[in-house]
Amino acid sequence: MRTVGVEEELLLVDPDSGDPKALAAAVLARASHDDPGQEVFEKELFGQMLEFATRPQTEMADLGAEIVRCRKEAARHAGRFGCAVAALATSPLPVSPSLTVNERYRWLAERYGVGTRDQLVCGCHVHVSVESDEEGVAVLDRLRPWLPVLSALSANSPFWQGRDTGYASYRSRVWERWPSAGPTELFGSPEQYRRRVADMVATGVILDEPMAYFDARLSVRYPTVEIRVSDVCLCAHTAVLIATLTRALVETAARDWRAGRPPPGHSVSLLRLAAWQASRSGLEEELLHPVTMRPHPAPLVLRALLEYTRQALTDLGDADCAEQALEEVLRRGNGAREQRRLLERTGSLRDVVTECVRHTQG
Repeated sequence: MRTVGVEEELLLVDPDSGDPKALAAAVLARASHDDPGQEVFEKELFGQMLEFATRPQTEMADLGAEIVRCRKEAARHAGRFGCAVAALATSPLPVSPSLTVNERYRWLAERYGVGTRDQLVCGCHVHVSVESDEEGVAVLDRLRPWLPVLSALSANSPFWQGRDTGYASYRSRVWERWPSAGPTELFGSPEQYRRRVADMVATGVILDEPMAYFDARLSVRYPTVEIRVSDVCLCAHTAVLIATLTRALVETAARDWRAGRPPPGHSVSLLRLAAWQASRSGLEEELLHPVTMRPHPAPLVLRALLEYTRQALTDLGDADCAEQALEEVLRRGNGAREQRRLLERTGSLRDVVTECVRHTQG
């Protein structure tokens, strides 16, 4: 059975004011002191962010338990410094990001200027094991049109610098400002994949291979494909649903490859439009259907994803849980809908943040 792991980026905030706090260095030092040898938490581009990575899991219940545990551990370490963690993909309140002291991050700031300072955004990356680079590239080629659906499902960033953006996932629009971010053309083989990445690095526009910020890529460190389109999810159970569907997509794509079925040939131009539509509407309006690239109601497209992966979900033992979790998200909404609902109820973005702190560990 394919293993799956999750990386989540969390926002460090003042529990009373909701303002982001640049305390990541102190929190990481405390975590390292309390749990020596445990490399769960990592620094990120800005001091207001904290990242953790789960261990690879085969059972989704175990993955969910670990996400909850890591979130609670992050909250415990942050609490020692008077701050809290919030699973928010952007800060609803205005913030001036504080760059982490690091040679790589200084290079990014000097190279990309103000574009780097806008990148205080928190994502969720899902790693799914593959048997070889050949299988991995075949999977990447076949995943492409389904990735915007995952983005819409996870959307959790409607606010930016104190204002409603009109987007469900504004994080994804900010992330697209990196020159190497976004959907990719078909690769066809590991050799073509490596050649394309090498050509990108050779331009000097990006620093190295880890800066190939494709929506989905071969992991630089692990024998996995890394799917990078999701906002960090407000609730842990939504993150588990994203991971469940992602693993089923990888398994379905691998089976299609083995059966000799070619990947969909959608152009990058259409894939970019699908990604934009997903970030704009989330679950509220229409998405581009991955098969036809024509607009359909979001619930219909989400259920199409479920049907496309159903055999893999069934074989992995995840079908019933995935269907129930998806229907629950369609009924209650994703993080973007919940944040807007909280603002409508409280009238305060500060209260939105403090309520989201509670949701993060709930």
